[in-house]
Amino acid sequence: MQVQLRHNPASTVARCFLAPSEPLRVESGAMLAHSPGVQLQAKAEGGIMAGLKRSVLAGESFFVTTYTAPQQGGWVDVAAALPGDAFALPITPDRPFFLNRGGWLASSHGVEVESKFGGMANLFGGEGGFGLRASGNGEVVLGVYGAIDVVDLQPGEPITIDTGHVVAYDLAMNFTMRRAVQGRSIQSLKSGEGFVFDFVGPGRVLLQTRNPSAFASWIIGMVPKS
Repeated sequence: MQVQLRHNPASTVARCFLAPSEPLRVESGAMLAHSPGVQLQAKAEGGIMAGLKRSVLAGESFFVTTYTAPQQGGWVDVAAALPGDAFALPITPDRPFFLNRGGWLASSHGVEVESKFGGMANLFGGEGGFGLRASGNGEVVLGVYGAIDVVDLQPGEPITIDTGHVVAYDLAMNFTMRRAVQGRSIQSLKSGEGFVFDFVGPGRVLLQTRNPSAFASWIIGMVPKS
């Protein structure tokens, strides 16, 4: 699979070029268009229980659609529900990634994507606790809200990131979660910040410049109260 991005960074569409008979797994509802002859098959990837875990716990759809290119090859366009950028993240056998809720759009045939508990940090950080683990060999296409920042940390290099802006991170990395203002929940509320991650390299972290949860809260606040 080869990925070509267009209309980025505000309304990115990722075109996934497929070799003859090559399959592509796509999140339900993420497909925008595809070339002639591409075959579709939707099923609960990994069985009913895996589909339930993916939808109930990880915030993804119950069904995953597999697009298979014809003998002459083909392409599939995918896009996220929210306006923003997209990124093709390389996955290797020695470097699996944790994907936060709602970011996964598609993945090549050699990549396995399964529901995974992200730890108590994600749970109390307001991101739902569960996400997806991407492992194997290939690429994952991620969609983000806003623009995307890729941070490659050197050994021992730290960074602090708001939990709502983390899209994906290298599972080999060390990290902790804490209040933005340590030890002072009232000060955290006053500052408008809740929880943050402290990552320490080496490793890669992907960020989105806008926070979907904050946007949802803003929309709710703008709705007139009866």
